[in-house]
Amino acid sequence: MFKKKKIQQINYDKTGKIPVIRASICTGEQVAGFKDEASKKFEELMLIRSEKDLKEFMCLYQVKEDEIRKEW
Repeated sequence: MFKKKKIQQINYDKTGKIPVIRASICTGEQVAGFKDEASKKFEELMLIRSEKDLKEFMCLYQVKEDEIRKEW
């Protein structure tokens, strides 16, 4: 009846960018994205509400868990 949604990988230019999860100290809200190493600009890509969302982000953008930094 219900089919499992297949996650498609997204081609994203990650050269010079670091995968980062930004977390709010006050609310605990987490946002995943990439931070440019040179300009230090952060590009938000996905809201992380659960471990499932984090795994989806890693799968979509071909990121390993040990590559992701967490910023407060």
